[in-house]
Amino acid sequence: MTLPDAYDDDAVLSTPESPVSKRSRGVALGLSIVGGFFGLHRFYVDKPTSAVAMICTLGGLGIWWLYDVVLLAAGEFRDSHDLPLRNWGVEETAASRRELSGRAEQRVNEMEEQLDALRQQIGELAERVDFAERMLAQQRSRELGARSQNPSLQAPDS
Repeated sequence: MTLPDAYDDDAVLSTPESPVSKRSRGVALGLSIVGGFFGLHRFYVDKPTSAVAMICTLGGLGIWWLYDVVLLAAGEFRDSHDLPLRNWGVEETAASRRELSGRAEQRVNEMEEQLDALRQQIGELAERVDFAERMLAQQRSRELGARSQNPSLQAPDS
């Protein structure tokens, strides 16, 4: 006698098309261990009503909390869309990667524009400093020339 397919664990695990929650099982388990009595893991999986109930009962006096920890560890805990949390890591979607890379490219372009503007300002400042140095040098040479022509303009020796 064989078991029905509903009781066949291998059939359930072997279907790659079965939808899985985008939430991380590892994050949910960590939140459950740290703040499970306050329903932090249930807030994470978007179940605020049961999370508030966990807060009011302190995790069902620990029984509800322990039950959730076992479900999370076994990979049978479900999110608000009734999808099981099976992935341990936080999965990045292709859209979020493109969004991040798009923002990174935009930020790099902004930084390059700012760097070019800064280079231009530094170049202008260097020209102004050079001009000021030449003007001071001319002023000093005029003063030295005037002193050498007229000895009365020289400072008296003390």
